[in-house]
Amino acid sequence: MLGPAWFERRIAASGVPMVFDFDDAVFVAYKSPSNGYLSYLKFPGKTATICRLSTHVIAGNQYLADYALKENRNVTIIPTTIDTETYLPPVRDVEPETLTIGWSGSFSTVQHLDTIRGVLQELVKTEKFKLRVIGTPEYDLPGVETEAIQWRSDSEIEDLQKIDIGLMPLPDEDWSRGKCGLKALQYMALGIPTICSPVGVNSTIIQDGENGYLADSKDEWIEKLKLLLHSPELRQKIGMAGRWTVETGYSAISQVPRVLKVFRTAIEENTRN
Repeated sequence: MLGPAWFERRIAASGVPMVFDFDDAVFVAYKSPSNGYLSYLKFPGKTATICRLSTHVIAGNQYLADYALKENRNVTIIPTTIDTETYLPPVRDVEPETLTIGWSGSFSTVQHLDTIRGVLQELVKTEKFKLRVIGTPEYDLPGVETEAIQWRSDSEIEDLQKIDIGLMPLPDEDWSRGKCGLKALQYMALGIPTICSPVGVNSTIIQDGENGYLADSKDEWIEKLKLLLHSPELRQKIGMAGRWTVETGYSAISQVPRVLKVFRTAIEENTRN
């Protein structure tokens, strides 16, 4: 949210219906490790102003909706969605000799992966696996065979498909609670069994032991990683359950009618006012 809300004020004053869609806790002051200098240009406080000026607000999860409802009664929760016609589980004829545990993010969020460094270093003492880190050109984890690659839009799906178990660790903080589970949903859409921290919407997306796993401690992370590493049948079962979850509740196709309804409602609300 760079700069003050002058542009949004002009739209609101013009009489054109305005729909504000947000899927991050942009109202929380946050300094990115990769481009912290931009924090001086951010105006997290303007989020309330935009919510108040908007005809309708779309929030990515309940945490964000609760914030928006303080400023606007017309709020609809529409989750982050995945194009399930593009995100397809890979076809594998043979089980890999060494399984790949993977994480995807950005240079500014790799600190989240750092929270389970000790988990992976403990796990490698008894289990054989590789770690794939997508989103940073370098990631050093002593004792663990690691491949780090830059995120690329043209190969993102292919890069993710090489992961056998997906990770989404998050710290339990205000900023993280606003996250809408994109990375978990990407893994799940590809049929990759996923383990997440039970933070924010992750606990809504994941039903522990059914369509993925939630882990809140070092012991839980190790226990659930071992379960998946040891059982191809379990990986298949959890992966397909995750895929079904995305298809039915988090696919672009399933949410299009709801988005259309919001815009139609916004036009009607604007006309009445």
